[in-house]
Amino acid sequence: MIISASRRTDIPAFYSRWFFNRLNQGFVMVRNPMNPPLVSKISLNPQLIDCIVFWTKNPKNMLKQLDQLKEYHYYFLFTITSYGPDLELHLPPKDEVIETFIELSRAIGKEKVIWRYDPVLITDTIDEDYHCLHFDNIARELHPYTEKCIISFLDMYKKCERNLKEFNIIELEPGEMAQLAGRLNQAAQRWNIEMVTCAEEIDLSHIGINHGKCIDDELISRITGVQLQVKKDTHQRKTCRCVESIDIGAYNTCSHMCLYCYANSDARVVQKNMTRHYWDSPLLLGKLSPGDKIVERKIDSFRKVQQDLF
Repeated sequence: MIISASRRTDIPAFYSRWFFNRLNQGFVMVRNPMNPPLVSKISLNPQLIDCIVFWTKNPKNMLKQLDQLKEYHYYFLFTITSYGPDLELHLPPKDEVIETFIELSRAIGKEKVIWRYDPVLITDTIDEDYHCLHFDNIARELHPYTEKCIISFLDMYKKCERNLKEFNIIELEPGEMAQLAGRLNQAAQRWNIEMVTCAEEIDLSHIGINHGKCIDDELISRITGVQLQVKKDTHQRKTCRCVESIDIGAYNTCSHMCLYCYANSDARVVQKNMTRHYWDSPLLLGKLSPGDKIVERKIDSFRKVQQDLF
């Protein structure tokens, strides 16, 4: 099984103590977002976990604790954009985040640190030239420390519309998307970084950008040296090519408070939820209640068993 940690929140930035405690305890519990009283108990046995995929914008808290992952295979999806504190309210300065990226890559290898430049959005003050300038500057810093960059364009979910209402978001036509992506890819190629898209319907293969997948069985096979037999994750959007995984995060728990983020609905909800986190709870958010129904989730490795032919 592949563990996603997490599409719903930044576990490395805010919940690393809880996460490492769950590894020590050997299991984690996750509430069903659509049916909160239903709780899944998930084994974290290293023999069953093919890989842990971390999603983060600032894993600095984990850098001195990476030895606790020695029994697991893992990689990081590390988001660094060109935006300032008006859109990314509580992120450290860019130079600090880039230094953390470099330190992480030096510790675990550049193939295990994937750069996400996501989401790409356009306003009346953030245009194509803005992205190209800042993307090239970031790529110049990161190119010795990563092999791949994943991009995606902003999806305007309801909560995003509400949080971005003070910004003049300009919706791009497919031709404009292709033009901007092509210019970004020119910079990526200049710095020897492969660029792919995440969950995008638009086909950019004619400009050298293929559809990618964040939960990537091919990368996991490369890291582990073992072929996986795993299907597309049917719980994700149709355009998402990620393979099956179990997400152990919780929505409305990320204090970065990026206004374009789909995982937070309201700053007040996030602030309240942060007071309901307990590092020693099996749940990332809150504690178990008497009315909860706990179901042990059956999991197994996706490792493909090679059979000898006689």
